[in-house]
Amino acid sequence: MNNAGLALGRDHFDQGNIDDWDTMVDTNLKGLLYVTRAVLPGLISNGKGHIINIGSTAGKEAYEKGNVYCATKTAVDAISQSMRIDLLKHRIKVTVIHPGAAETEFSMVRFKGDEKTAKSVYEGYKPLQAEDIADTVHYCANLPEHVCINSVVMTCTSQANSFYLHK
Repeated sequence: MNNAGLALGRDHFDQGNIDDWDTMVDTNLKGLLYVTRAVLPGLISNGKGHIINIGSTAGKEAYEKGNVYCATKTAVDAISQSMRIDLLKHRIKVTVIHPGAAETEFSMVRFKGDEKTAKSVYEGYKPLQAEDIADTVHYCANLPEHVCINSVVMTCTSQANSFYLHK
């Protein structure tokens, strides 16, 4: 499973921090690419396997001040689709899971340790928990060999998509 992902900052594009951009691209894209490439020989030699990538609802629809993060998660979706096509001949499943708001260390990282701002993101509603996403990964990974869930978009019941959140 490729669960490399982080967001840094929440700035308009013209005020974005280039070091933050590099870190997001290195982690969210290159991390996924390099780890997948490293494990593929083993999966190919087994004649089967399952790659599960963690995307984000931010990869399905861009939002204000999410510019580079949204771009990297959009790329995770496109890479997953392409990977699924390219690896079909090897009987390797590829699933991408796109969680919405999830209460993890994500916001602490995004806001560079500003605990007050990080906690405020989740006030007034019950976001997804890490366990919710892990349960979905487990379900997808344990389907019969002939079944592959290609893509899952999951949110808490208070969230419709990247834009609409009811608190």
